[in-house]
Amino acid sequence: MTDQPDLPDLAARSLGGSVIAANDEFFAEKENLIKAEAPTFRPHTFTPKGQEYDGWETRRRRGDPGSDWVVVRLGAPGLVRSVVVDTAYFVGNYPESCTVEATAVEGYPAPSELDDHKWVELVPRSPLQGNTANTFQVSNSQRFTHVRLTIHPDGGVARLRVLGEPLPDPRELADIPMDLVALLNGGRTTACSDSFFSPPNNMLQPGESKFMSDGWETARRRGEGNDWAVLRLAGAAVPKVAELSTLHYKGNPPHAISLLGSENPDDPDSWFPLLEHTEVLPDTRHRFRLSGNAPVTHVRLDIHPDGGVARFRLWGKLTEDAATSQALSWFNLLPAEHAVAVLTGDCGLTEAAATEVVAARPVTELPEELALIVR
Repeated sequence: MTDQPDLPDLAARSLGGSVIAANDEFFAEKENLIKAEAPTFRPHTFTPKGQEYDGWETRRRRGDPGSDWVVVRLGAPGLVRSVVVDTAYFVGNYPESCTVEATAVEGYPAPSELDDHKWVELVPRSPLQGNTANTFQVSNSQRFTHVRLTIHPDGGVARLRVLGEPLPDPRELADIPMDLVALLNGGRTTACSDSFFSPPNNMLQPGESKFMSDGWETARRRGEGNDWAVLRLAGAAVPKVAELSTLHYKGNPPHAISLLGSENPDDPDSWFPLLEHTEVLPDTRHRFRLSGNAPVTHVRLDIHPDGGVARFRLWGKLTEDAATSQALSWFNLLPAEHAVAVLTGDCGLTEAAATEVVAARPVTELPEELALIVR
């Protein structure tokens, strides 16, 4: 068995992240920061501006005591647990140090509007090493929507990874069927039998798989048994429909799949079937109605005997208790400024009343005005 402790990259382009502003990108474009693939280097690839680097690189400062910065909108707003500032291949031109901050805002503000919001320091000014994946742990437990990387004084960064736990906005999911295992909705792989070619969290990404390694693929099994992955749902729910795609897996899909569910995954006797042993085809999107009416918090996807799965979706509604619990977590973990904006905007509270509610957090019951729009 392989545990899957790796957290998703909240800033990843595959989850909808975008680099929305930078004060300078003279030598290399800011968008490179959130590319999914590992950085590469091709020597002697000179453009009119100099050697081409796979990252974000600013010009050298001359007599200017300032610093350079870039702002990233998280594709999956959530709780940031660590930040990786990767300076791969930047050996004589990496920044001396960096600072990472975050903010949380309503809607889709323009970059210039972010200046009006409070930024919280996640990583204090810290030294960087060149050609290194510099990793910084984050202790702040609030939900953020944007991060800002400041490099001191200038230089190049290959990749920025913002690892954490997605925490969706319950207003966007209220009273609709949802993909219960999507990374964007808080689903996640907790364990798997094998991830030799690519990890199972890949199959929980949004959109269609782009190529074979964009899904979950195991090594060729030579012994008895089969491969499997355990997935934690966004919350307790009764799954109704499963979708499984073997797109791009033409000579290496599973022969068949099956699906189990449980509310107590540590108890082997608690698992029950949602989908019996069912054959699947190569390079095909499949849809299956599921049996069972009991809520589950985890599912186990078994692939027989091994192979690749491009995408896996599990459709259903959260139970009322799970939806309330998710909304409470979201509201209690919003930065104060964002929580006040929610209550004065969608809920119609005065700023004074909203400030009073926010000051009383953590709350164990949703404010009545908020409960009406998140259920």
